[in-house]
Amino acid sequence: MDGERAGGLVIVGCSRRKIITSNPVPALDLYQGWCIPELRQRLPTGTPERARVLVLSAGHGLVGADQPLTTYEQPMTAERARALRGPVRQALTTHLSIHPAHELLLLLESAYRDVLGDLPLPVVHLITDPTTHIADVHRILDSWSWP
Repeated sequence: MDGERAGGLVIVGCSRRKIITSNPVPALDLYQGWCIPELRQRLPTGTPERARVLVLSAGHGLVGADQPLTTYEQPMTAERARALRGPVRQALTTHLSIHPAHELLLLLESAYRDVLGDLPLPVVHLITDPTTHIADVHRILDSWSWP
């Protein structure tokens, strides 16, 4: 079963470490910390499953893996999380209307998870520390037959 039929969706939190650039680069290429390098290695540019990866950015909200971004600095504060809730929920609804999913893998710290609120999917996997549980991330992606 390919990634599109599997209906999996990944939402990963952004990272403080970013490349320094004023030229926009794909979101998954901008972030250099957290578990994003592992995702980028598994899903290089041009991989169809990247359309099913979203980054929850404190600066930009919910963005696609290939959405062009430049370097910014915006920590996820409680105030910022409250401001993002509505736009992030709308972005998720829009994404799911284009790429329906039945399973969701969240790679998020709790402050980022709180932004999402209730999730409209029957199966949700939450990994709050994917750097130490990367085998679990790969196990889930393997179950979806992702590369």
